[in-house]
Amino acid sequence: MYNLFIAYMLWFISGFGALGFHRFYLGKIPTGILWMCTGGLGMFGAVYDFFTLPRQVAEANLREEIRNAVREPHYHTRLNNNWRYAEDAQARVLSTESTERTILRLAKQNKGIVSASELALEAGISIEEAKKALEKLVDQGHAELRVRKSGTLVYTFPEFMDTDSPLEDF
Repeated sequence: MYNLFIAYMLWFISGFGALGFHRFYLGKIPTGILWMCTGGLGMFGAVYDFFTLPRQVAEANLREEIRNAVREPHYHTRLNNNWRYAEDAQARVLSTESTERTILRLAKQNKGIVSASELALEAGISIEEAKKALEKLVDQGHAELRVRKSGTLVYTFPEFMDTDSPLEDF
């Protein structure tokens, strides 16, 4: 992750931003070269960077989070499901959908019936993780474990069921 203090230090030692070291640090190679060749666009760009560096660091961190999430699908779960992004000196938190919320959304879509494999596919998690999340809701009394006539295990959410489905108790 990129650090605002380091970015400002690089801005300072590069002639108050004229050489663009901070831009290289933030992964902005083309504009770093431009800053180096033009003296920070005649120092106008360097002054601009001084005031916008917090936002630039936040954007670079967001880009890094997205790259990591694409490379490693379960990366976001280690980050407490929060990505921070600063815009116009105002921070807002973009959260990925929680597993519990995904379960409830699926239950509503499927008239109260959710399977572990369906949840795993929808939430991008392993079947074991999906099964644990569903069993936790059963333990808390929010869902019931049932078996279809075909023998498939499903988790039912009575508040989303409109009619009795062809299920048998497990």
